[in-house]
Amino acid sequence: MDSNSNTLVVTGFGPFRQHLVNSSWEAVKEMSKLGLGENIDLHIMQLPVAYQKAKDLICKIWGTLQPLVCHFHFLLFTLVGAKNQLTVHVGLASSSKAIIILEQCGKNKGYKEMDVCGFCPEDGCCLLEGPEKIESTINMKILWKNISVEGIDVIYSRDAGRYICDYAYYTSLYYGNGKAAFIHVPPLSKLVTADFLGKALQIIILEMLKQCGEKE
Repeated sequence: MDSNSNTLVVTGFGPFRQHLVNSSWEAVKEMSKLGLGENIDLHIMQLPVAYQKAKDLICKIWGTLQPLVCHFHFLLFTLVGAKNQLTVHVGLASSSKAIIILEQCGKNKGYKEMDVCGFCPEDGCCLLEGPEKIESTINMKILWKNISVEGIDVIYSRDAGRYICDYAYYTSLYYGNGKAAFIHVPPLSKLVTADFLGKALQIIILEMLKQCGEKE
């Protein structure tokens, strides 16, 4: 790996409930085929729709963004000299027909729905020592104003829904010191295909990276 490259991890989620094919993971896979440029060392990962398992994997993502070699799930990579720009999480907004949602912050409490393992966090809390909410270092409102994705509306949100998406986002913001972002995508349809969402993710994430570069 080029020592001048920036490491970027993008995650999607696995199946849950009636969603045997999760559009978030399909979109991430399509985006990875398109790439994000030669200077981005891109890694993708599927997170399970399970609170504790998702948290454990996110902790490992941030733990490996150090000078060491680590193996987890199906990823194996060396991060010596790598610079972590951002970790981007993509989730399915099952109630959304044709909207992409840029989530600004993650919330620590209010998790009452059971995951695919039948588990619900104790006291409905993500991290007992954590603040009530954590904001992303990415300004989603500016991002929303600066991008245009033909064929679909993009909106700004401050409530990621109090399920695994919000839980995972908060965890990543906490362990990544705010250097995480979350994008909700709609279910797949004849008009909203995985290929279409992959291209939309590429546009959005490239704008996020541009924002990171401007802050430096």
